[in-house]
Amino acid sequence: MKQLIICLTILSALLLFSCTGNKKQETFSVGKNTFLLNNEPFVVKAAEIHYPRIPREYWEHRIQMCKSLGMNTICLYIFWNIHEPEEGKFNFTGNNDVAEFCKLAQKHDMYVIVRPGPYVCAEWEMGGLPWWLLKKEDIGLRVQDPYYMERVRIFMAEVGKQLGNLQLDKGGNILMVQVENEYGAYGTDKPYVAEIRDIVRESGFNSVPLFQCDWNSNFENNALDDLLWTINFGTGANIDEQFKRLKELRPETPLMCSEFWSGWFDHWGAKHETRSAQALVQGMKEMLDKNISFSLYMTHGGTSFGHWAGANFPNFSPTCTSYDYDAPINESGKVTPKYMEVRNLLANYLPEGQTLPAIPDSLPVISIPEIKFEQVAPLFDNLPEPKVSENIRSMEFFDQGWGSILYRTTLSKSDVKQFLRVTEAHDWAQIYIDGERVGVMNRLKGEGVIPIPPVREGAVLDILVEAMGRMNFGKGIYDWKGITEKVEVQNEKGTTELKNWQVYNIPVDYTFAKDKKYAATPAKENTPAYYKATFNLDKTGDTFINMMNWRKGMVYVNGHNLGRFWEIGPQQTLFMPGCWLKKGENEIIIFDLVGPTTATTEGLLQPILDVQRGNGAYKHRKAHENLDLSGETPVHKGSFKPGNGWQKVTFGKAHETRYFCLEALSSHGKDDFAAIAELELLGENGERLSRQHWKVVYADSEEAEEANNIASNVFDLQESTIWHTSYSINKDPFPHQLVIDLGEDKVVTGFEYLPRMEANKPGMIKDYQVYVKMSKFKL
Repeated sequence: MKQLIICLTILSALLLFSCTGNKKQETFSVGKNTFLLNNEPFVVKAAEIHYPRIPREYWEHRIQMCKSLGMNTICLYIFWNIHEPEEGKFNFTGNNDVAEFCKLAQKHDMYVIVRPGPYVCAEWEMGGLPWWLLKKEDIGLRVQDPYYMERVRIFMAEVGKQLGNLQLDKGGNILMVQVENEYGAYGTDKPYVAEIRDIVRESGFNSVPLFQCDWNSNFENNALDDLLWTINFGTGANIDEQFKRLKELRPETPLMCSEFWSGWFDHWGAKHETRSAQALVQGMKEMLDKNISFSLYMTHGGTSFGHWAGANFPNFSPTCTSYDYDAPINESGKVTPKYMEVRNLLANYLPEGQTLPAIPDSLPVISIPEIKFEQVAPLFDNLPEPKVSENIRSMEFFDQGWGSILYRTTLSKSDVKQFLRVTEAHDWAQIYIDGERVGVMNRLKGEGVIPIPPVREGAVLDILVEAMGRMNFGKGIYDWKGITEKVEVQNEKGTTELKNWQVYNIPVDYTFAKDKKYAATPAKENTPAYYKATFNLDKTGDTFINMMNWRKGMVYVNGHNLGRFWEIGPQQTLFMPGCWLKKGENEIIIFDLVGPTTATTEGLLQPILDVQRGNGAYKHRKAHENLDLSGETPVHKGSFKPGNGWQKVTFGKAHETRYFCLEALSSHGKDDFAAIAELELLGENGERLSRQHWKVVYADSEEAEEANNIASNVFDLQESTIWHTSYSINKDPFPHQLVIDLGEDKVVTGFEYLPRMEANKPGMIKDYQVYVKMSKFKL
């Protein structure tokens, strides 16, 4: 018997070794005021990087860059929609092989934190949710909708199959797993969050700590007793204030900033975002000195290749292809000055006897001489077979997830002035009559009506709608594409809804772009077309495709979709990874929805990420406008307290309201600036009102030159972005006014105000007064 026991013990050890290789099993747990790794205190220093935003060939290089920075952990999201692009068809291969990504981290002695969603945000198409959920028109997203939860359970089980065996106790390197993501910014629904927790456990993540992340202002709304709670905030934040409430509720919990925002993401039409390296390092040092763990979001942002860049909400605001994020490791994987400052800091917080590894060599960069495009395939000459529909329907109804969609019908003869009204075009529509472009509708500007000329009987109306990224935040994730409701012609005789449509699907697939009738005939002006060329290389390397001659569309090189470009900027180049190029002949196809000024491009040694053209970042005050409050009576006057954190104001009386005006009269710092991070209005029962339809109709002053501190930031659901009055060009004196159109009639009994999160910064409003009206304020 004794020999049998010995044999079984040896056999068990051999089986364990065969399953886990030579990597020992470890433990990670939540201790008293600290995390415990193998029962020893451990501070998580995590680098957030996203495997789909990095070519697989570069994964190991980026992981090594994070290791050399001084990090001990990689933090990553799991992107549901990239793994299940069609319902029931899963893909965990190639650039989607997240298990291999985790194993590469383990190869370099890096732990992993997994954030499987199902919703992830990440400025990613629909926040990571798959578009095909919207084929069910009454779908409930991020709630206990039976169909939604069924699909979540199936997806999470697939994730478990990939990653379950990579948890610490099984010889892997996964330390923690997150449940949902920043749900407090979406709603209050503990039963839903609890069911997601149970699904995560059922999928196999039952031997490492589970946690949920939120902001300090809302983490209690959905906090579950059996999960670890972490807080997200950005550089410059008052860190003690961020953790104050959490420490009151759980005085012995380890503290962690699960997203410490190193920079920010770029929107089309707005200035390239940057954040202070000094503030980043100061915040990291303070957390390390206080034994606070963190994940640096982002340490390396990378690129939202293809159609994967999302859009912000409220007020549709699509994000750029580049996800550079002003991170320590830039979009193409290069060291930045911010990297060196963070590395110098983290070198002082290594375990005794350890030193930082050398920084990996940068990957080679090349320039590519001018490429001329002489092969053209106009879209209207290369349409697929149409589908027929009596009524306008969204793109999803026609089983299309991404790309463009063309709606075609005919018009009745008219000699009178008339207008075309589209409700609504998501997201950028060009209108043609008999092949001539007569107008553009831009969702960024809220455009939905254009005048159209007199037409003959049977004139062909084409509406070509480009779907940009689906909104990835808040209730905006219900973001159907194409034309979502109806198209009407309005004239003095009345309104007529147009029917009987031919519908053409224009997908983003490379095969669709390649399979066209290319010829040397130039395309007509203001018409969409594919442009094809080849170029030869004697060596390969990373480069940046210059799009300054082009208007709006996508680029494909050797079958890889590099992503969207748009002339309004700020991004004017597209990152071209050298691993996707080859010696000898290479192919490039550009799909331009409008047409280039000159059909040429080139490969640059450096990116262009901060050049704006045209009216992209929209200020909320026209040159002739001045708010006139002389005949108005404020419904409330008061003074805000100094310091950070939300402040609640009640009027003592209910007011019917469509337009809300906050007028700042002075600041605590005795400066001339006003700044607000977020505003909420309160309804009859003191509840926060929906901000989904809000629009800023006036702001006396906004900073849009040195930073994107425009007024709509007060309801963008992002506590780290602010409205700040101008400081780079003009320093406008008090008073400062902000007027919001609620988009619907509401009863308002008060409001909540969040100042900027940094301590001792300008713009901390002191005295103020509030005006409300059912009609517009006089400008």
